[in-house]
Amino acid sequence: MEVIIVPTPTDVGRVAAAKIADVVARRASPVIGFATGSSPQHLYADLHRRVEAGVISFATARGFALDEYAGIPPAHPQSYASVIARDVVSPLGFDPARVHVPDGRATDLRGAAADYEAAIDAAGGIDIQILGIGSNGHIGFNEPTSSLASRTRIKTLAQRTREDNARFFDSPADVPRHCITQGLGTILDARELLLVAQGEAKADAIAATVEGPLGAMVPGTALQLHPHATVVVDEAAASKLRLSDYYRYTYSHKPAWQRFE
Repeated sequence: MEVIIVPTPTDVGRVAAAKIADVVARRASPVIGFATGSSPQHLYADLHRRVEAGVISFATARGFALDEYAGIPPAHPQSYASVIARDVVSPLGFDPARVHVPDGRATDLRGAAADYEAAIDAAGGIDIQILGIGSNGHIGFNEPTSSLASRTRIKTLAQRTREDNARFFDSPADVPRHCITQGLGTILDARELLLVAQGEAKADAIAATVEGPLGAMVPGTALQLHPHATVVVDEAAASKLRLSDYYRYTYSHKPAWQRFE
């Protein structure tokens, strides 16, 4: 796992966007996994800047969202179908037909989850999966005690997750209780993982994910099993890392062939 500590949330977006650009440059038709929430917003803003400048194009790219609320209408402004369309598809110039979100309104949610797994496989797998992290260590909507081998499935959201997401809804009671999410096993199948986080509220989760013992109580620790996982955090989110000086040293002394910015 590579841990990159940068001064500000804007820097998180810049460095993470450089990582995405490096992957896109190496693939004729890249497949990108999208996270939602507040964590990747600086990343998407920097990618938009690069698209506007003409230095990157997603015209031939495909995309898969990590998750979707169950039972929420796709047109709802906080459905992840709407969020992805608003934050990713339109500003980054993706073909909407090539971007997929789990069907949270399906009559058969188990079947919809299986279909989503099959669609990822049919696309050749995900080249780079963008991840945020919840304050309880969840990635995607894989709450604590999720199986490290889990696949796309229905999950019940933890109360803490619902409370954290309540700011996006008119009322806490409006936050859905269930979702469809890529499983930890599905996430680990991606060729590269890119986790971004900023702010002191994420410091405990980042410390546990990067330096804590591997285990289902902190789903983010699954990244420790991946051969190509990159974690980009600002100083606040890195504030509880014990080896922060080592991470800064290794990043500043990377050989040229390992650099992507």
